[in-house]
This record gives sequence, C-alpha cells and structure tokens, in this order.
Amino acid sequence: MTRKLLFVAALMAVGLCRAEEVKVKSPSGNLEVTISDEGGKATYCVSLDGKQMVTKSNLGLNTSIGDLINGLKIVGSKTEAVEKQYDIRNIKTSHVDYKANKLVLTLENQQKLQMNITFMVSDNDVAFRYGIKKGPRDKQRTLIFGEATSFNFPDGTTTFITPQIGPETGWAQTKPSYEEGYSVDGKLTDKSHYGRGYTFPCLFHLSEGWALVSETGTTGTYCGTHLSDYQPESGYTIAFPDKGENGGFGSEFVAMSLPAETPWRTITVGKTLKPIVETTVSYDVVDPLYEPAYDYKSGRYTWSWLLWQDGATNYDDQVKLIDLASIMGYEYCLVDALWDAQIGRDRMVELSKYAQSKGVSLMLWYNSNGAWNDAPQGPRNCLNSSLARNREFAWLQKIGVKGIKVDFFGGDKQETLRLYEDIMVDANRYDIQVIFHGCTLPRGWERMFPNYVASEAVLASENVFFGEGAAIHEPFDLCLHPFCRNAIASMDWGGVIMNKHMSRDNKSRHSRKTTDIFEMASGITNQTSIQCVAMYPNNLTELPQFELDFLRQLPATWDETQFVDGYPGKYVVLARRHGADWYIAGLNAQKEPLKLNLQLPMFAGKVATLYVDNQKGEPTKTTVKVDKKGIAKITIQPNGGLIIK
Repeated sequence: MTRKLLFVAALMAVGLCRAEEVKVKSPSGNLEVTISDEGGKATYCVSLDGKQMVTKSNLGLNTSIGDLINGLKIVGSKTEAVEKQYDIRNIKTSHVDYKANKLVLTLENQQKLQMNITFMVSDNDVAFRYGIKKGPRDKQRTLIFGEATSFNFPDGTTTFITPQIGPETGWAQTKPSYEEGYSVDGKLTDKSHYGRGYTFPCLFHLSEGWALVSETGTTGTYCGTHLSDYQPESGYTIAFPDKGENGGFGSEFVAMSLPAETPWRTITVGKTLKPIVETTVSYDVVDPLYEPAYDYKSGRYTWSWLLWQDGATNYDDQVKLIDLASIMGYEYCLVDALWDAQIGRDRMVELSKYAQSKGVSLMLWYNSNGAWNDAPQGPRNCLNSSLARNREFAWLQKIGVKGIKVDFFGGDKQETLRLYEDIMVDANRYDIQVIFHGCTLPRGWERMFPNYVASEAVLASENVFFGEGAAIHEPFDLCLHPFCRNAIASMDWGGVIMNKHMSRDNKSRHSRKTTDIFEMASGITNQTSIQCVAMYPNNLTELPQFELDFLRQLPATWDETQFVDGYPGKYVVLARRHGADWYIAGLNAQKEPLKLNLQLPMFAGKVATLYVDNQKGEPTKTTVKVDKKGIAKITIQPNGGLIIK
C-alpha cells in the first residue's frame, strides 16, 4: 500500500473512532446532560451549575433483535423546548407548569439497527427512555433481556437506600413487596443485605448536593426494575426481576411489540433537599392513559384491622368504625381481609347500605391471588382474571362500594405489572378507586390511571402493631420518606395512630413511641389522596377536644407543597397548602429537643395556631407570632411533632 493510501486509511480510522458528544441543558441552563458514544459505548453524565452530580454512566439495551449496548454510534439528534401544564387531584400539588428541553438521540449499531434515547431535562430533573421503531428483516417484536443503564456518583457519596429481597420470601411467600428497612448515610461500596441490589427510589448524598433516582411510566408493557449492587466501574445498574418472582410464573424478561418505548429513568438533583421533596418528575413525563369514568373523591378513612386485627372483620365491629367515620366526617371506612367469610356477601350488602345512610362509603380488601402466593385470606380468586374482575366490580358498584385495597402481589415481572394495570383499568368502569398493599412501587400511576389512589410499598404502620422495634423505628421512618419513597409517589402508610398502646383496650401490649402531635402532623407529611386516620371509638372520649377538632378537618389533598427544613431520618418540616390555608407540619426523630428558626413567608407578620408538645411530651394548642421576615422560632420535642396553621 502506498504512503498516500496509508495516510487516507489512517484518516478514515480516526474518523471512525472519533467520539460524538451531544449536550442538552435545562431551560435555565443550570442542569446539563452530556451524552457520548466514545469507544462504541453510549454514556451520559449530569452536572448542576458545573458540578458533577452523575459521573460517566452507561446506556443501552440487550435485545433479541440485536446488541444495542456495544458498537454504538450517535447518528442523529434533535432538540426542542417542551412546555405543558396539567391539573391533578391526587399528588403533592394540584397544578404543574412543566418546562424542559427535549433531546432525541438516534444511535446505530454495526448491523445498522437503530435505537432512540429521549432525554427530558428540566431545571432539577432528568428523565430518559429508550425507543426502538423497527427491527431488522421486518421483525415486529423484541425481547428485552436487560439494560446497560447505570447511575454512577462521585467518590464520597453516601446512600439512603433499601435492599431488594429475594422471591417467595416473607409471610406466605408474598415478597418482594418493597417492605425492607433503609440504610442511612451508607457507603457506595456497601453490599446490599440480600445481595440483590436496591429497590426504587434511591437517595444519594453527594458532596455537592443530593440526587434521587427512580423510574416512572411503567405499565404492563414492561417490568418493574431496581438497582444492582454498586460496581466501581459502572456504579448501580438497572436490574430486572428475579426468575422466581410472581410464584415463578411469567418471564423475568420483557416482551415488546415494535415500535416500542421503555419506561422513563428519572434523576432529580439539587444543591439542597428542596428539589428532592418538591419534584413532580414522576408525573411530568407521563400522560393519562384513559379518562376517569366517574368523579373520584379524595378523603379520609377509618380502619379496624390495624389494632383490632382479623377478629374485628365482623358486622358489629365494622358498624362501630362506620359510626366513627361518620362522627369524624370521614368519607370512607376500609373493611379488611376475611370479610367474605366473617361477614358474608349478603350482610355486606346490608353493611354498605348502613354506611351510606351515615354518609360513609365502604372500601373492601381483596387478595390479588391467583396462583402466585400462599396467603390464605379471602376474598381470593376475584381479581385474577378479566371475567372475575368484571363480575366482582359490577357487584361492588351495585351495592355502593367506592374503593378496593388489593394485597399480596410479590414481584415486578411484566406479568405482574399487567395485573396491576388490568385491575385499575377494569375498576374505572365501575366507579372504583384502587389502593395496593404488599406491592410494588407506583410509577407515575396517579397521573396515568385516574382512579388510582396510592400504594403501600413501604415498611408501614402495621409493623408498629406487630413489634415494639418497629414502634421505636417509626419516627425515623416518617422522617425519611418525605425525601425518598413519598417524594416520588403517593404512600399509603396506613394510619395516623391515636391509641397510646397497640391494643384494643389501649392498655396492654407495647406503647406507641411518638407523641399525639407527631401522629397528627404525620397526616400532613405523609401524602396520599385518601388518608387513613387509625382512630378507634375509645379515642372520642380519651383525646383532648382540640385534637379531635383538628383530625376532623385534616385535609387529604394539597394544592402546593414546599420543603422548609430537614434531614432524612432525623427531622422534617414541610409546608402544604389546601385551598387558601397553609399547614406547616414537622416531625423530630432525634433523642434531643430540636430548636429551629423556620422560614415561613406565608405567615409573615401573623399570629398562627400552634400545635406542639410541651417538655413532657404532652400535646398543647397555643399560638405563635411569626415575625415580619417570616421567621418562627420553634422547638420540637424528641419523637414529637409540630403543626402551624
């Protein structure tokens, strides 16, 4: 080969190896995402005000129609500004103005198979997803075996994360169900407790701020994913469900018809925790899948099972909880498991009629089963097929039931996600709202499914009943979730607990470790559009009148949410607005009194009502003068609470 030809060949090789780099910034320019195809690998990184928040991390899909991880080249890009406004009734705010810059990248592998990656970049949020328009040789479908998608963070980052547990574990083989404990300020290199990675959402404390990682837009067209254990080179990688989930039924992979798009991966970043708490990215990048067939109502509900347990699912005890809901002005009463056997369908007709006469609507518990767990509680086999669901929902509508709580799913397979979707879609035709327990994390469902309310997907209040250890841990839990679990989705924690002891007689078993004001404030810091107030008839005579008055008017929906102060697992102070009224709620999980100078511009120069514990942990109602600069000096007692309104 002549020198000239060698020179030309060398130039061509350099051209082929030259990395393409594409950048997209947020509307304000403060947040920047950089995507590269260096070395045939697609990678991205995220910076905020010039500081690295997400370091070099991988992109790509492993599919049955081709390798979309290796040998990739960016062959096209398009950027446009996006603005949309939407109203929503059942999240932390009632109206959202969303502004972002949208980047659509086209990448091609060596066999000319193409994949799109769409990035939506707003001032504190990044969302991205993959798309495949068509396959090779007229292929109309593909399997997704996994993702290269990863999240890497600067050295020194600490973690607030909860481990993924293995399949067919827990009571009656009903896990994984997102009910494990969180580590706090852990090391990136720490191995997960069960060796299976971590469930979403995952909160990270960086030297330059905070990052919250999750996903949204997941339906029955994909599986729910989680994060792997940390690897020094790649960070945390998207992991698919375990083969044994859902009782071993269904594939751990994903089957998609082409063209296809994956769910969104989301990253919220901030110098402070304010963008983390206030983010709406879970809803910003998705749209309603169908119109609500009915005018669904938010509200509060009473629930016998938390302290009275299985034996209370009888007609007479449910009448007591209905009467309590009526006295308190609550809209709903939840009748839990075993009602089919211990009340019966004929008497359930009577019970629903009685509730309606008291201005209360019933919600009924169901087992999701099917064949995927051994949980014996009924009703069973009522929601596991379209025929069974439509028959059951028609009956519920006929007798005036307005909601269901569906329990015991155990997994994130595509097969399981289809069931969630099918339940919500079918329920919408019959004026039924849906709460899930023993379940996966909701991923944008409040906006996608208009009759969806909330999911448990957290180590919730029932554990406060089960053991004193969980009661001791409750303050920590409720000071953590506004920054992670409840920041990205509605959370049915399952009860503002007003009994002093975890028993029906309110004297035996272990005590509650939080103050009354803590519990009342948790009804504000915990966000769900149908809020459980786990009161019992004895509370009507045992609680001070001012507590009863507050609990009667406790809102369940919010028009605006603002972060005021806090640190995950230690304390939290939030401001939420309902109509024209602001509510400031604070919780302290620490062992010492917490003295705060709160910035409350909405109360500047005003005298506001203050609910706070005294030094003995006893509830008081008084007033607080907020100065003209909006500063209020407040002390929150250990395991205590604060409400200003």
